[in-house]
Order: sequence, then structure tokens, then C-alpha cells
Amino acid sequence: MSIATQIKAELQLPTFVVQGYLQDLTDADLLRRPAENANHIAWQLGHLISSEHSLNNMVYPDSMPALPAGFAEKHSKETASSDKSNDFYTKDEYLKFMEEQRAGTLALLERLSDEDLEKPAPDDIQKVGATVGAVIAGQSAHWMMHAGQWVIVRRQLGKKAMF
Repeated sequence: MSIATQIKAELQLPTFVVQGYLQDLTDADLLRRPAENANHIAWQLGHLISSEHSLNNMVYPDSMPALPAGFAEKHSKETASSDKSNDFYTKDEYLKFMEEQRAGTLALLERLSDEDLEKPAPDDIQKVGATVGAVIAGQSAHWMMHAGQWVIVRRQLGKKAMF
């Protein structure tokens, strides 16, 4: 099995989990915080989408589909405290952006050989992953870590357990 094939398989679980956890949440639910001073789901979705976009572009410049102008800034540390719905996107928009970026990630993996994926990652993101492949594969864990926080919101809202 190639490295790219393995990474693609690893990305299937977070996609499934995220879609499951969000399926019965409303746009308003996305603004609920799992705990005081914790980031709400809308901000986290934007952060995750921005991260996937930027990390892939850092290892392979211009490899990802464009995000709307100002998307990353809308989900910066400075905006994390906002609870205003007009500061964020709708659930459907987040799912669309997630799908577009994931398609970009999968298309990038189609073009990369094992040799490409074993190349060192840029120095400024070595803490994320030592190789190009590790940076891309690490996005699976990043999505899962954040999605785990959404279980708390689901419980607060009285939603059924998904998994």
C-alpha cells in the first residue's frame, strides 16, 4: 500500500465522524460552547478548514482550492470569542468548504509519490510533522481532536449518541 493510499484511508474516519456529529445540529447549535472559554463548533470548523488549506499549501504551494476571501481571518484567535452568528458561516457552508478542501487534499495525494511524501516538511512546520506525508496525515488527528469536543455540545443539547 502506498503512503498516499494509507493517508486517504486515515482521512475517511474524521469525515464520517464530523458529518455524523453535525447532521442534526442547527446553525445556532454551532455557536454553543462546550465549556466556558472553549471555542464553539463554528469557529472550530473554520479553524480546521483553514488549517487543512494552509498546511497543504505549505507543503505543496498552490495545491488547494481557494477559500472565500477573509476566511482564515474570520477564524483567527482574535475572533474565537465572538458569539455573533453573522461573524461565522452556516453549517451547510462549512460542510461545503470542508468537502472542497478535502477533495483538494485527496487530489493532492493522487499526485504525490511515496518519495514526495517522505520529503522533509518545511522547517516552520516541522512541529506539525517531520515529512510532507506526516503533515497531511496529521490532519486526520486534528479533525478528530476537535470533533471530540462536539460530543459535549451534543450532550448539552440532549442529542443522541452517534457512535
